[in-house]
Amino acid sequence: MLTMHNGVFEISICNLTKNSDIIKHRRQVRSINNQEFIEYMNSGKQVTADREIHQTMHKLSQDAIRITMEINCKYHTPDEINELMSELVGEPVEIGLFPPFYTDCGKNLHFGKDVFINAGCKFQDQGGIWIGSGSLIGHNTVIATLNHGCLPQERHDLIPKPVHIGKNVWIGSNSTILPGVTIGDNAIIGAGSVVTKDIPEKMIAVGCPARVIRSIYDKS
Repeated sequence: MLTMHNGVFEISICNLTKNSDIIKHRRQVRSINNQEFIEYMNSGKQVTADREIHQTMHKLSQDAIRITMEINCKYHTPDEINELMSELVGEPVEIGLFPPFYTDCGKNLHFGKDVFINAGCKFQDQGGIWIGSGSLIGHNTVIATLNHGCLPQERHDLIPKPVHIGKNVWIGSNSTILPGVTIGDNAIIGAGSVVTKDIPEKMIAVGCPARVIRSIYDKS
């Protein structure tokens, strides 16, 4: 605090000391590695804004923005896209992808073989997204894995829940898959659906919220 004493300005040492302590505390916050981050997020524990896990999440989001900007802002061959997606995910991947593609993490994405992701998809993968081999993800699909706390004092907290998409699933364009959902093998999600609950394998689900209407084998 700046005060005047006998015509001379003086700075309060108390405030300087307090600010110094705050800076020192911030510097002492333990950084965590990517594996620790993934393990914590996969545990489903609530993430408060003041935890070091939240700071790691912010760092990963900046890395993801950098890589997805590279993917989205100029032409790349399929091999180059897979190289960039491998950097984003942190392990080798081999998928089909039509940009643009968006994610705010990337390190908790898990792909099987021969997955295809059409243009405009947005994956919020901090809570974990698993997509099985042969699955097709339509234009502008949103997959979310984070909720916020309902109580006012918890509104900025994050609650992770994974999304599991089985093998050979077809998700129609403009669909939204919400946190905690599992979609069984060979299921079909109709275009524009909002999936709030698990969908059994080999079933067709449509609507908002998505409801099972029939088996994939039912031609009636």
